[in-house]
Amino acid sequence: MSTENQQEEILSTENLTENLNEGLGSESESSVTNSEETTQEVSLEKELAEWKDKYLRLFSDFENFRKRQAKERIELIGTASESLMVSLLPVIDDFERSMKALETTSNVDSLKEGVQLVFHKFQKTLEQKGLKAMQSIGEPFNPELQEAITQIPVEDASQKGKVIDEVEKGYSLNEKTIRFAKVVIGA
Repeated sequence: MSTENQQEEILSTENLTENLNEGLGSESESSVTNSEETTQEVSLEKELAEWKDKYLRLFSDFENFRKRQAKERIELIGTASESLMVSLLPVIDDFERSMKALETTSNVDSLKEGVQLVFHKFQKTLEQKGLKAMQSIGEPFNPELQEAITQIPVEDASQKGKVIDEVEKGYSLNEKTIRFAKVVIGA
């Protein structure tokens, strides 16, 4: 054999040895890497399970909250007018007494005075609950608060565009218009 062939053979043997050593080293490294990956996978699976559990609990809490809110809303709607009704009971009692007095009395003036007292008590009770009658007559027409039924000609130029008559009163409840006044406007 020539020296060149011997050198090539030695080099190829060295390369083969190096490749084998690298392969063996990578196998041991890969087994270490595989065990680390397995440990990481297990920890990730545990963390995933914890997150799923937290998510399910949060979702369940939200559903319970939503159901409770719906139930409370239904109860609130059912009893929303309870305080108004309780405050109107004395007025109803007064009306019943006036109806009995109507059957037995012959004095119309005292009956008229009693009905006026009950009416004023009724108005005061509603005002305490936030109901207010709107003042319209003599005021300029306001389409946000009033509904014009008709216009009538007026002789006084200062009455043009103002409310002349009120067919139906307007009311507001706690500063919110609940019924527009039906009015007649001067033209």
